[in-house]
Amino acid sequence: MLKIRPLSAKIGAEISGVDLKTLDDGDFAEIYAAFLDRIVLVFRGQDLAMEDFLAHGRRYGPVRPHIVQKSRHPVLPDLMVMDNKIVDTKKGAEKTPSVNLVKRGAVWHTDTSYDYVTAKATQLYARAIPSRGGDTLFSNAYAIYDALPDTLKRRIEGLRASYKYGGRLKREVQLLEDEDRVRPAAVHALVRVHPETGRKTIYFNPGQVMEVEGLDRAESDDLIATLTDYVESPDGDYRHAWQVDDLIIWDNRCLVHAATGDYPPEERRIHWRASMMEHGWTPALEAEARMALA
Repeated sequence: MLKIRPLSAKIGAEISGVDLKTLDDGDFAEIYAAFLDRIVLVFRGQDLAMEDFLAHGRRYGPVRPHIVQKSRHPVLPDLMVMDNKIVDTKKGAEKTPSVNLVKRGAVWHTDTSYDYVTAKATQLYARAIPSRGGDTLFSNAYAIYDALPDTLKRRIEGLRASYKYGGRLKREVQLLEDEDRVRPAAVHALVRVHPETGRKTIYFNPGQVMEVEGLDRAESDDLIATLTDYVESPDGDYRHAWQVDDLIIWDNRCLVHAATGDYPPEERRIHWRASMMEHGWTPALEAEARMALA
């Protein structure tokens, strides 16, 4: 029997009593309502093949392959393999991960801000978990926006920021193919209205941001630093300690998250990941958005 249990005051719900492989439309409708309300959903003990994982994601919207081609599954490219010992899925050779790889994602961010059309949702499925560490932190971006001083809300209304994979520090850009390292920055509004709930939310990714449009360098840097202070927090609104066979899906339109990156590098950590788009998205729409910035 389907049960929905809140995980914290501001964000998160654990969904129990369901098998994601056989979920009927009635239960999915109830779960989707919880997705919009609670932003992060946790399903424990799910036994999924790769095709099952992708089929579940597609109930939320079309799946788009990740920009890091080295991390795409060689047979199912819509699925990203996050394996700390295999960086390049095409080569497949195992090696001890670098400190940078262990800490990949250990900055507060929202997914795919470097893409021209940003993802609606992200889901992760745990396949191997280290003995300690490696938690993921989540924060409610509606609440972050609501907590901003009115003067800052007025300051950022109508402003847009540009983003590239790796941001100004060019973190992990060696993972990209040559053509993706040089592609134009994506541009997104700092304040968005959620297309389904109608609520205002901040959209800001400190790890990928390049600059705020229309401001000189000093003003842009100052605003980025100010927003970073509001977005980052020690523990977030919900901290998830992973177990094998956990699946988490979150609403990328109103959330920021960070990995703790504090697990032993010699131990294996593997997740499957997929990014879901709004219904109606196509690669052609992505191409049009990119051409508009060329």
